[in-house]
Amino acid sequence: MNANSHRITRDRASRPALGRPRRVRRGQAAPAPQAGPFVRRIPAYSLLDEVALTRIEQQADWILDKVGVEFRGDAEALSFFAKAGARVDGERVRFEPGHVRALCATAPAEFQLHSRVPEHTVTLGGDHLVLMPGYGSPFVTDLQNGRRYGTLEDFQNFVKLAYLSPWLHHSGGTVCEPCDVAVNKRHLDMVLAHLTLSSKPFMGGVTSPERAQDSIDMARIVFGTDLMAKHAVMQGNINVNSPLVFDNVMSGALRIYAAEGQCVAVSPAIFGGAMGPLSPAAMAAQTLAEGMVGVALAQLVRPGCPCILGSFHSTMSLKSGALTFGSPEANLVTFALAQLVRRLGIPVRSGGGQVTASNAPDGQAMQDSAAAMWATLMSGTHQVWHAAGWLEGGLTMSYEKFVMDVDHCGMLLKMLGGMDVDDEALARDAYAEAGPGQNFLSTGHTMRHYATANYISDIPEPGPFETWVEQGSLSAAERATGRWKDMLARYEPPEMSTDTYSELMAFVERRKSGMEDEWY
Repeated sequence: MNANSHRITRDRASRPALGRPRRVRRGQAAPAPQAGPFVRRIPAYSLLDEVALTRIEQQADWILDKVGVEFRGDAEALSFFAKAGARVDGERVRFEPGHVRALCATAPAEFQLHSRVPEHTVTLGGDHLVLMPGYGSPFVTDLQNGRRYGTLEDFQNFVKLAYLSPWLHHSGGTVCEPCDVAVNKRHLDMVLAHLTLSSKPFMGGVTSPERAQDSIDMARIVFGTDLMAKHAVMQGNINVNSPLVFDNVMSGALRIYAAEGQCVAVSPAIFGGAMGPLSPAAMAAQTLAEGMVGVALAQLVRPGCPCILGSFHSTMSLKSGALTFGSPEANLVTFALAQLVRRLGIPVRSGGGQVTASNAPDGQAMQDSAAAMWATLMSGTHQVWHAAGWLEGGLTMSYEKFVMDVDHCGMLLKMLGGMDVDDEALARDAYAEAGPGQNFLSTGHTMRHYATANYISDIPEPGPFETWVEQGSLSAAERATGRWKDMLARYEPPEMSTDTYSELMAFVERRKSGMEDEWY
């Protein structure tokens, strides 16, 4: 490959070319349009009182003491816990009440995920809020091409859309599965896309310890050894195999990220009635127990390792077994977990986001999503996963719903920014200028603020009924189609130095050439 070329050479049958990064000196980059890191001005809602919170914490301790958690196939993790004083019996680990909470004490309550541009560095913890797109969907859909397996081109498109959105602060992880790339190699293409098509924080691979290490090595090329030795620039999503099991893939990847001081995101996945009891209190207690054990392991590997604890929880139809989203029971768990994790002193990952079981970006999809997202944001969570694009219980990423969800994110962030009550907001000069019986449209106060006073949707307005009919009676999803296509048409990649780009490409090609394709 020509060392001076910015364009990525790819196997045309399966790997569409990335955009051409613009030339820039090492260390520089151009920010995407962005409203900036977000700090909430509305207080979090507290659902539970002290008695209820204490009972759930005691239940979590009971689970860890009497039932325990299994670490399957990971002798090193078992050794860490044995040395820390846990009761290890085969692959089962049990803890005295309070032990796991004590092990979590070295995790920071607040930390930053650094970007290669200051505008995109985010803070997790405190009153900060970070939104990111959906995660893990094998399928994608749009109104023109329908539902299909995701490709690398789709993955790259969603990274571009997240980069362009001023309301998403994070590039995400496996935004959709690039199913046209071999399973054992696709993590390289995904991390490459996050690093070259965006400058927002991102997630690396976790489907094996080796893929986690590849992700870290690629990030080190961009950020440098010195910065990554002191700061987190990426996250690893560690899913617990609920109920109460860590397999060696997840615990191994966890140890890799923790050893490098990168953010460990511990995420139990409990569907009430399947992976745990169906009552919200029991779901919250089990999630807390499983999540604390993951954070504890990260702290044993490297005290002070930045962690975030949350969940992907859901209710299910007890008639059909189908998952349900935005339900009142799931929202109660979201509120409870945010309180419990904040008491633990660790940043909270949401259990919700704009999630839905609907198969299309329709009224059900937006009703489910709005219900889940309201509870999520009012709970005081610090990082919201699945904030854009999610359909079909997570099986599908939708281009149209991505745009609709991002627009809703902007509305909700405007609300969470609170209300100013100062001299300018109270507008006494407008009353003096207009007087009784007059309208305020032409006052100086209106002229000063009309462009920014109200949130303006990015999705084209339908207009009056007659105009809407004349223009084809387009639904919101149909109007969103034009929006995402326009965003992709005007996308420009962030700048990256030629040397960094060439080194990244050489790493990816070297790693790929050393492996046979695996399609399991």
